[in-house]
Amino acid sequence: MRILVTICGRAGSKGVKNKNLKDFLGIPLVYYTLAVISLYKKFFAEDDIVDVALNTDSDKLVEIVCRQKELPIYVIRREGELAGDSAPKVAVIKDCLQKSEDYFGCIYDVVVDLDITSPLRTAQNVKNTVDKKFAMPEADAVYSVAPSRRNPYFNMVKEENGFSSIVIPSDFTTRQQTPIIYDMNASIYAYSPAALKNKPSVGFFKSNCSFVVMKDTGILDIDSEEDFELMQVVAEYIFNNDKTFKMVAEKAREL
Repeated sequence: MRILVTICGRAGSKGVKNKNLKDFLGIPLVYYTLAVISLYKKFFAEDDIVDVALNTDSDKLVEIVCRQKELPIYVIRREGELAGDSAPKVAVIKDCLQKSEDYFGCIYDVVVDLDITSPLRTAQNVKNTVDKKFAMPEADAVYSVAPSRRNPYFNMVKEENGFSSIVIPSDFTTRQQTPIIYDMNASIYAYSPAALKNKPSVGFFKSNCSFVVMKDTGILDIDSEEDFELMQVVAEYIFNNDKTFKMVAEKAREL
């Protein structure tokens, strides 16, 4: 099997300045992504060819990623039209796929994108996502989710004409009666190469996709400096108390 793993990071960030370049518990944040790729290759993809592509407009991120020597990295300099806030990430991954196929002279069986700002995942999580994608060849993508902390049928509200109302009106009286809801945790995505090439990037996940459930490790989206600090507290606890996550932290430290 031939796998392309993509790592995509812009130079700027509105919520947390240069968050893709920051250290997380004293280690470059992106190294947790590199660590999980290394562990996935070691334990689950020994017979596969795994290529890693970094797509960025940041010279500093290129320097940080290429400082480690364990994983060969194909660097793709992000073009201007894909570097703005409004550019869909799926379009960036499509660009990775097209350029990587040209560079390596191959056709990929799956494209796996790992988000830099989601350091709390394991090699097993990656394997589960890839396995689900191959179990569902008809799916355009399989992505990771976590159980939702709120439910739009029960305890999520919006404002209408100055008053609050439940997001999805219903007669449910307890949360246990509602449909099970999950949060897309922006951690792992396994794409069909054909879908990346042929399906519109905008609205990609609105149809023909599936998901795998991860432990709720994300807790927060890193959209502020406070989020970043709190996530380090959560991560330190998880790394100290879960051996599979500890392996990722140790590998990141080795890199």
